[in-house]
Amino acid sequence: MDNRYAIGGAQGAFEPGSDELVLANKLAITSPDDMDEAELVLLQQLYELVLVDDFPDRQITVADLQDWHHLWLGNVYDWAGCVRSVNMSKGDFHFAAAAQIPRLLDGFERDCLTRFTPCNGLSRADLVEAIAVTHIELILIHPFREGNGRLSRLLADVMAVQGGAEPLDYSAWDANKSAYFAAIQAGMQCDYQPMKYWVDRALGEISAPA
Repeated sequence: MDNRYAIGGAQGAFEPGSDELVLANKLAITSPDDMDEAELVLLQQLYELVLVDDFPDRQITVADLQDWHHLWLGNVYDWAGCVRSVNMSKGDFHFAAAAQIPRLLDGFERDCLTRFTPCNGLSRADLVEAIAVTHIELILIHPFREGNGRLSRLLADVMAVQGGAEPLDYSAWDANKSAYFAAIQAGMQCDYQPMKYWVDRALGEISAPA
């Protein structure tokens, strides 16, 4: 459980005995390390399902994102797959207000998912732009109570594979977290160039369509 966020409201309930470090959950997990491990194992299963067993070579929708979130965390949290009902911030940076999320997701589906997906046939530059813009806008909305960054990466990986590439290599993002976060903040002013740089670094070669 990541406790860097300032949370209030019903979805802010913590598991008893966790020292307010783990969200209330169905598994009665109280250790942050144990929760991290449980979420990671379940995320690996979700990746297997989405990228291998049932790859969506079609337009992605907000309903898909909610389904993925529920498939991932439905056995852990009661609110998995539901948009968040609490406001969230990271330091002085505030994500979208909870009351605005449904409206913002409608715009996100129209302006990003419908516009860019499926990503097959895009040039490398266009694929980089599609992933960068979509990633920033989803992160800024932060539609879920937990797991937004990881689900945003899954979406980026789906888009990359649709475009003929491998899933992204996020090692440079993880090694330069402050620069990555600055790129997200730049997106608030519709400046996507910094994020395009990081997507370009993470994106491998694009194979020619068969």
